[in-house]
Amino acid sequence: KLQHVATVHDPKSGRVLEVETDEPGLQFYVGNYLPKEGLAGKDGKTYVYRGAFCLEAQTFPDSPNHPNFPSPVLRPGETYRQTTIYKLGVRK
Repeated sequence: KLQHVATVHDPKSGRVLEVETDEPGLQFYVGNYLPKEGLAGKDGKTYVYRGAFCLEAQTFPDSPNHPNFPSPVLRPGETYRQTTIYKLGVRK
């Protein structure tokens, strides 16, 4: 069953990202390990420290070592399916 798991809103531009998924976990990454002076990117651009973020729907991190977490193990013959929807919009 799809559940709404995140809404991100930039009040300056009005941009909105909404995420729905049937996965039990959502990983949030902001580039904390990028160098503070930035990183050379494509076409002369610089990727700045914490200049972006990523939301990844997935099973819980370290699930195989936690019996109380949903199992991420896929056995031979089993099929894995998941749905994640990213909705982009503008809020005025």
